[in-house]
Amino acid sequence: MDHEEFRRRGHQLIDWIADYRRDCSEGAFPVVSRVAPGEVRGRLPGAPPLDPQPMEEVLGDLSRIILPGCTHWQDPRFFAYFPSNSALAAVLGDLASTGLAQLGLNWQASPALTELEELTTDWLRQMMGLSDHWSGVIQDTASTATLVALLCARERATGYGAARGGLQASAEPLTVYLSSQSHSSVEKAALLAGFGRENLRMIAVDEAYRMRPEALREAIAQDLERGLRPCAVVATVGSTATTAIDPLAPLAEVAAAHRAWLHVDAALAGSAMILPECRTLWQGIERADSLVVNAHKWLGASFDCSLYYVRDPQHLIRVMSSSPSYLRTGADETVRNLRDWGIPLGRRFRALKLWFLIREQGVSGLQTRLRRDLAHARWLAERIDAASHWRRLAPVTLQTVCVRHEPPGVEGDALDRHTLAWARRINESGQAYLTPAMLEGRWMVRVSFGVEATEHRHVEALWTLMQSAAAAA
Repeated sequence: MDHEEFRRRGHQLIDWIADYRRDCSEGAFPVVSRVAPGEVRGRLPGAPPLDPQPMEEVLGDLSRIILPGCTHWQDPRFFAYFPSNSALAAVLGDLASTGLAQLGLNWQASPALTELEELTTDWLRQMMGLSDHWSGVIQDTASTATLVALLCARERATGYGAARGGLQASAEPLTVYLSSQSHSSVEKAALLAGFGRENLRMIAVDEAYRMRPEALREAIAQDLERGLRPCAVVATVGSTATTAIDPLAPLAEVAAAHRAWLHVDAALAGSAMILPECRTLWQGIERADSLVVNAHKWLGASFDCSLYYVRDPQHLIRVMSSSPSYLRTGADETVRNLRDWGIPLGRRFRALKLWFLIREQGVSGLQTRLRRDLAHARWLAERIDAASHWRRLAPVTLQTVCVRHEPPGVEGDALDRHTLAWARRINESGQAYLTPAMLEGRWMVRVSFGVEATEHRHVEALWTLMQSAAAAA
């Protein structure tokens, strides 16, 4: 493909994306894909083409085969999981990133990549009201950021034991503490970091599903009596099931008393901190050692764009550094080499999509949209609270509402079946997408707001749909 054909096809593809986003916002597709397992692959050749194929055919298959196999995360009726917005400004930033084809092996390999990443992470730090004691870097996902945090915690606790015998050389087994409401990626990260399942402690939560500081204190005391060493505490700001906010200030006190690393998973809720009125929710954040915020969730940057912040960047660099001779340059003493700030050696120009987004929408535009989503959640919660046989199961702290329909006389396993049935009815209708989840051993339904295109009329339609689906289940 030469430059001129690229220009023609690029315009064609941009038009296709613009049409898709327009159609998505107008509800032209069922929200959840209706293809059967294996259907997409079955419609494509099993072997690669021997000869070049016309781009017309490729773009045609994009519409005929690939699009029907997509679940539409940008549809205004998408209320599942957490939002994964990809604002059109961020799409353009991603396109520019791919077109520039930069590879950030070190500063010299792409000064613009490195310095724009420094700038955008600092912009978001300021937007969230964090002090200048934090330094940020872009990781791919919160899963990776949490793994990096636990590796840093392990190395601080062992005096950089990886350079000697690793965990096997540690005199005392190291323990990690997390909420029973923590995301599954936290447990996975702890296992990958070598702590072992036997050394993970699930800490009890209160009636609002927040980690209980006194339960953490008791668990640590018990481990100390057994000759174990507290290494890390992972707190959650915006848990996956209910968006619960762990009380950071008292948790930080407990962690500090035992020199345990405090990592804060604010993957979703960190975006809310661009609203000054929300910042009391993470009071005590300045005492944490590390923090992750997924700008590719609620904020609007295209996936993948997780911002990982640390209080001690030199410790992070010591744990993650890799300096082979072929990557050393004369600028190394005066610049950041982002290969030393995470696991991968190279990195894409991810900062461009965040830079495009913030510049195109401005802080005020982003704030307006997030406040709208908070209002959507409050409106639905008020309707649920006022309706017979509907029950809201958790405080509506942010933009997620946890709900169950409880008809008279329907309890236990029968209530679980009823919950799953009405949620399935909605999802199979194509008119909306919700995700059921377990809470205290029983099924409930999460309604998560945040898609850029969602308007109040979509929320009203959802409530009507929920009532009719529950009545028919």
